[in-house]
Amino acid sequence: MPTSLTFNNLQAQIVAYLEKGGANDTTVSSYLPNIINQAERRIARELKLLGFINPVQSNLVAGSYIVAKPSDWRQTVSINVEYGTGSTGGTNVLWNPLLPRAQEYVRAYNRDVTVQGPPKFYADYDYGNWIIAPTPDFAYPFEVIYYQLPPLLDATTQTNWTSTYAPNLLLYSCLLECEPFIKEDERMPVWQQLYDRELAAMNGEDQNKILDRQVTRQEV
Repeated sequence: MPTSLTFNNLQAQIVAYLEKGGANDTTVSSYLPNIINQAERRIARELKLLGFINPVQSNLVAGSYIVAKPSDWRQTVSINVEYGTGSTGGTNVLWNPLLPRAQEYVRAYNRDVTVQGPPKFYADYDYGNWIIAPTPDFAYPFEVIYYQLPPLLDATTQTNWTSTYAPNLLLYSCLLECEPFIKEDERMPVWQQLYDRELAAMNGEDQNKILDRQVTRQEV
């Protein structure tokens, strides 16, 4: 297991790099937790890695065509629903991938929401929900695989995937977020170059690990 960068020693490293935010500079030091969380969110937006993928299993609600997304959802990879030839989860049960479509397509397909059956399509309804069609006629088991926003670092969450496996990227992202706050914009190109180098290296490394799920990866 790699040596983790913790929430506490990350703050210490930021102070050392900036030469600001020590005991006599509480304005900067008190804002560092916000800086770190902003930096983590930047990474989650700009980097799509296996480490950010999370599979979750649950059950659909019969008669409901709106499905809530996980609270840490950022982008859908795939949704699979379990049903078979015997209907209502009967014999020869298989995982069936739902096909992504535009919301307008799903609504047109599911024009009469009272007509129910095994789901075939899904779309983003809004940021917190999907819409599926047809309306499920049974509480089918389903699995969603998605890119998540990892738990953000704080005093009680000292490490996460980013701090463990991408500590340099996290540090450079934090330094990028700090410079506008401390009004030293002339240092931003330095941290941006280091951040971009780490970002490209991790993206290149991860391309060899991610399997083709027949889904185009897009930025969110």
